[in-house]
Amino acid sequence: MADRTTSLGDKVVYQIYVRSFQDSDGDGIGDLRGITQRLGYLQRLGVDYLWITPFFVSPQNDNGYDVADYCNVDPMFGTMDDFDELVRKARAHGIGLMLDMVFNHTSTQHEWFQRALAGDPKYLAYYKFADAAPDATAEDPGEPPTNWNSKFGGSCWEYVPSLNKWYLHLFDVSQADLNWDNPEVRSELVNVVRFWKDKGVSGFRFDVVNEVSKPDGTPNEWEDDHEGDGRRFYTDGPHVHQYLQELVRESGIDGMVTVGEMSSTTIDNCVRYSNPECHELSMTFSFHHLKVDYVDGEKWTLGRPDVAALREFFASWQEQMAARSGWNALFWSNHDQPRPNSRFGDCSTKESWRRSSELLPTCTHLLRGTPYIYQGEELGMTNPDFSDISQYRDVESLNYYQILQDDGKTPEGAFHIVHERSRDNSRTPVQWNATEKAGFTTGTPWIGIPANHTSINAEDEVADPDSVWSYYRGLIRLRKEMPVVQSGDVHFLDAMSNQVIAYERTLEDAPHGPRRLVVACNFSGKAAAALPSGELAEGSLLVENCDDYREEDGMLVLGPWCAVAFAW
Repeated sequence: MADRTTSLGDKVVYQIYVRSFQDSDGDGIGDLRGITQRLGYLQRLGVDYLWITPFFVSPQNDNGYDVADYCNVDPMFGTMDDFDELVRKARAHGIGLMLDMVFNHTSTQHEWFQRALAGDPKYLAYYKFADAAPDATAEDPGEPPTNWNSKFGGSCWEYVPSLNKWYLHLFDVSQADLNWDNPEVRSELVNVVRFWKDKGVSGFRFDVVNEVSKPDGTPNEWEDDHEGDGRRFYTDGPHVHQYLQELVRESGIDGMVTVGEMSSTTIDNCVRYSNPECHELSMTFSFHHLKVDYVDGEKWTLGRPDVAALREFFASWQEQMAARSGWNALFWSNHDQPRPNSRFGDCSTKESWRRSSELLPTCTHLLRGTPYIYQGEELGMTNPDFSDISQYRDVESLNYYQILQDDGKTPEGAFHIVHERSRDNSRTPVQWNATEKAGFTTGTPWIGIPANHTSINAEDEVADPDSVWSYYRGLIRLRKEMPVVQSGDVHFLDAMSNQVIAYERTLEDAPHGPRRLVVACNFSGKAAAALPSGELAEGSLLVENCDDYREEDGMLVLGPWCAVAFAW
């Protein structure tokens, strides 16, 4: 554990969604040179690594997560020379680059898949193809091999008449799943990792990597299974740990910073993925805490966040992973999630927006693990509040706008759900300044810019010591300065209100700084009792986003959206 906490405990990762970060050439799409232009901003914020979403050659059906060439830069994002310059200049700013590897599937435009469509047996074996019935036709292909659903809606099987076969796509129809059971496929992917490692990359994020190992055969879901999507067969699949160990060993990335996106995973598996003795990954993303506002586990529903459930997810993952030498990636948002202050907080007034935007990082940045900041989160960027479906670009959102109506929703009802749940909520351009195009581009942005960029933007906030940006910078500094934050034990406390999440961090042999922290966060718009105040009186206030916490009847009472941390 000492090596893990030494190498990761003081680090912070910043995620860049390339097309929305900074446009350098006026085409309305962010690019690699745009990132280079903003390195000074990122260094000043204090981050250590930049996780950069895919910029590889792609038809962009899923905004780059449909890769057609793993080892070349898509011209819309720049050139390989631009990437080499970014590596050099990032290193000069003390920042490493982490690339996003989409290895569960490729674009159907990838050369491998095109050769498979041409009937080449070698490349047919690169993907998950299944034979159709002998009498299948384009007009009547019969039943697909399984009744699994795609994560983007509809069947996850697509019929190819010229081959009389079906291919598996857990995501969009243009994203064909690779066959990791084929050692040639695994060797190809090792070579991709080596290519970018040799380019000077410092780490890797592996997209939905716990879904790469599929079961033998084609088992169906039970008719009464409410998921109905087959995930229980391929999630943390039969050979995934073996395959990850091989990838890490053969590519020579053991010891580098790596993170796996783990869909519908378990603590037991994530311990194995991230325990250093297993030689798989540095840490894992798990998403259970981001489903506490789903109704019956369904994403395309709207429920109020269940704060008690949120606390239980944090407690179980933090305490169990710590006890078994696992390591968590700490995050509220990414390019697939709505803005967290709009989702878990209240952005209806300037004060509630500020508090909500600072409450969320207080809760996670002082936990055990490695914090991730999604671009714009450090500014308090919100959902864009689009008013019409034509403003959305995301394939999943557009698909579900129709699916929800097919299931009986009115157009207005379907739009309301998409408005709250769409991945495009986090994909609008970074709000650099208050000018018409927010300093993002001189051209027409690929997606609309939120109207509130005139009041929420980097230019104003960097200059303001009381801004959300400055608050994030302070939390990053605390992590770098305090061993108790970097490597202390974690234990969740019984709060007096089910709207409060409270925990303590302890490190008895801290070489400097405090040995104990207590953090309390009120996830509600009303005052709430948090913890007995007697013991807290012995500590000194370390962090606060409010001035209306108080002692009342022997209790620490927190004001609306209030977060505090005390240190001893």
